[in-house]
Amino acid sequence: MSRSAAVAPRRPDRRPAQTIRKLLDAGAAELRAAPYSALSMRSVAARAEVSPASAYTYFPSKNALVANLYLDTLKTVALQPDNSESPKRRVNAVMRGMLLAGADQPGLTAACATAMLADEPAVETARAEIAQEFARRIRSALGPGWRPDVAATLGLTFAGALMSARFLTHDQTARQLESAVDLVLGASVS
Repeated sequence: MSRSAAVAPRRPDRRPAQTIRKLLDAGAAELRAAPYSALSMRSVAARAEVSPASAYTYFPSKNALVANLYLDTLKTVALQPDNSESPKRRVNAVMRGMLLAGADQPGLTAACATAMLADEPAVETARAEIAQEFARRIRSALGPGWRPDVAATLGLTFAGALMSARFLTHDQTARQLESAVDLVLGASVS
């Protein structure tokens, strides 16, 4: 028997995923307990019961942690637009769902506006994934036959709405989003 045949295959190490989950959960808890300005990776690491070095391995800054926390929250939103509804109603429902993803976490909403603007490679990566998630959901809600720039415009509109959500209520932002969708898709599409 050859030496390579005798070696058992390695099982994937689940610790990184578990550590990331613990850090995300701890970050959310920290944002519920204190404002973003008070958030530190050391406090998140302590709450997650991991070393600060481990925390920095996965999230090199609090901005990166918050951006990834928002991405994680966004991915929990169900993606099941009702195809019997009009594109306008589907897009409004998807955008409302994405907007309300963080509604029960006001600290996350406030922190996200700051963190997403950070000029850091780890944030840029998360920001790109978030933009892809927005685009995927919006394209799905639009359905076939729409020009790509329509979905892109709706994505930019939604990103702007997220920034506004820091200063407006979620209901105010949702109403403004509905008006924007009406403008982009045309008032004649119901």
